[in-house]
Amino acid sequence: MDTAAVKQGVREVWEAAILPSLRDFIAIPALSPTFDADWAANGHLDAAAEHLRAWIADRGLPGATLEVVRLPDRSPLLVVDVPGTVDAGTVLLYGHLDKQPPVGGWSEGLGPWTPVQRDERLYGRGSADDGYAGYAATAAIEAVRANGGEHSRCVILLETGEESGSPDLPAYLEHLADRLGEVALVVCLDSGGQDYQRLWLTTSLRGLISIDVTARVLDAGQHSGLAGGVAPSSFRVLRALLDRLEDSATGELLIPELTVEIPAERVAEAKATAEAAPGTMRATFPLHGSTRPMADDELELILNNSWRPTLSVVGASGMPEPADAGNVLRPFTTLSLSFRLPPTADAKAALEAIQKALTTDVPNDATIEFSRVDIANGWNAPALAPWLRDALDRASHEVFGSPWRTVGLGGSIPFMGLLAERYPAAQFVITGALGPDSNAHVPDEWLHVPQAMRVTETVAHVLDAQARA
Repeated sequence: MDTAAVKQGVREVWEAAILPSLRDFIAIPALSPTFDADWAANGHLDAAAEHLRAWIADRGLPGATLEVVRLPDRSPLLVVDVPGTVDAGTVLLYGHLDKQPPVGGWSEGLGPWTPVQRDERLYGRGSADDGYAGYAATAAIEAVRANGGEHSRCVILLETGEESGSPDLPAYLEHLADRLGEVALVVCLDSGGQDYQRLWLTTSLRGLISIDVTARVLDAGQHSGLAGGVAPSSFRVLRALLDRLEDSATGELLIPELTVEIPAERVAEAKATAEAAPGTMRATFPLHGSTRPMADDELELILNNSWRPTLSVVGASGMPEPADAGNVLRPFTTLSLSFRLPPTADAKAALEAIQKALTTDVPNDATIEFSRVDIANGWNAPALAPWLRDALDRASHEVFGSPWRTVGLGGSIPFMGLLAERYPAAQFVITGALGPDSNAHVPDEWLHVPQAMRVTETVAHVLDAQARA
């Protein structure tokens, strides 16, 4: 395909058709089910799915069928099935339509449901994570067809529960198994990289354990002056138990089931990433005052974030706000623990080891309770097929003018693990327009529009290469 013609065509589609519709999409408060208990009654997820369905239908892709699939008590899934120009298996193109909550603190003139474009930035919740994906996938298919390329059968899947951990996706994959057939290539546009100057390919995703643990020491709170020194502190009990899991001086996790040997090729990729975008990991996050990162070496920070386990205490209950706190020995403390696991760690075995550590020889025989347990395995990409590596090399040179690089994401995309298990022979292209300052999940989320265009062009070239491989 003519690279210049693809570039021009993609730009025209983005400017004339995608951006106006994407702005309307941003205005839909389509919170993921975890953040909207009344999502079914509120109808915003259905509205988002219908918005994309209508837009793609208007594009007139030859032979395409579109359906919003709704299994009972599950969030909707938009399925777009586009017949191929050649028979070379099925390409699955993935994105999601649900959004993180708005949260406060947006800058003046910006808001979660108010689309605002300032130069190359389109602000609004769901712009970069991940509302643009369905548009980009559609535009890539159009670009192939408009410029004499070939593509296999393409199925675009846009789910509405990714930000909740994709709890409904296994049921949908089972429901659609016969329709999907044998998937040869998966393209996921829910990722990004360290800058906006090159193509970034995600080669690993960490797993996750989320668990609430409660230490209960009293049936009712007591005056701390009377009960202190007699009844144990529930906070101290949990503090002692956490020391079994984590070295509080270094942050290193101590449970063997939570660690793995990092593959040599991933270490080599991390070194190349550190060289390609020096200082990015240190500069990405707004460390306060004189706060230093967990390591001084950029490579160590990358490996910490992609292949080493971490623990974050992300919530607590049983503790009043300081202004409301009396001199009371509280009856219980609950901490919400979020573990990020190496991509190849066994999440189930890790959870069992964590629970054993927290319930064996508990200080003062305090009662330990677990609730809200959620686990997900990570994902490690298979080796690139020669045709795919060549396609990525060519696209990176022609579209970006820079070699592609890899990232190992510290977060999780459960969909990838599910697909890897179901389609072990498939190739994966996990990429996207997110950058280190795109503000996904936090105030002032924004999409780098030129990067989204370049990613769209790249997907078009990959589709053509896969069909000809």
